[in-house]
Amino acid sequence: MRLARLAIAALGLTVAALNSSVPIWAEPELADVGPTLQVDFSNPGLTPAHWVLTLAPDGSGHFHSERGDAPVDPGQGFEPPNVDRDIKVSAGFASHVFETVHLHRNLSSDCESHMKVAFQGWKKLTYSGPDGSGSCTFNYAKDKQIQELGESLVAVAGTIVEGARLETLRQHDPLGLDQEMGYLVEASADGRVQQLVAIQGILERLADDDAVMERVRKRARVLLARAN
Repeated sequence: MRLARLAIAALGLTVAALNSSVPIWAEPELADVGPTLQVDFSNPGLTPAHWVLTLAPDGSGHFHSERGDAPVDPGQGFEPPNVDRDIKVSAGFASHVFETVHLHRNLSSDCESHMKVAFQGWKKLTYSGPDGSGSCTFNYAKDKQIQELGESLVAVAGTIVEGARLETLRQHDPLGLDQEMGYLVEASADGRVQQLVAIQGILERLADDDAVMERVRKRARVLLARAN
């Protein structure tokens, strides 16, 4: 009797599924994927030699770097390991990035100038979004806005790497923080590093750390003011 009742129940489920307007094995609805910009940078003469920065229009993103084979510079002190972390830049900066990309037809055309200029590193910008996709690679761009965009994104990557270096120095060589923070103050003033908000966490820790030099704490507070 129990087997009979189970068979009848199973038959009822089958009939209900056949009569339903929704298939019993309906495909799940895919979530909308928003626009993204990926920056792939490579220069074997630098450290790191390769990094990838991915950004969304709200400023969220991810950064991954690989050191490469460049000789170790003793003057640099401790080098940070390969960086792999989620990051956040300002919404205003992200908005400018995507506006520039859209103004240039989502990077759908060649952007290399082919000029005889010093090698700065290959920058491959790849846009993907619901309105299309595109990609271009350049050492020096023929369009001024794209060249400036590339320089800004390289400066943001420099900020992220500096943040990782500060974390390494704080742990292994606190006295080395003084020179590094001096560089950061100068570089943030002339644009070599940008979007200090991306390393706000380590700057806040240094500003409140009684175990580091007072000058390091003061410089951290200066940088935090610039980040905000």
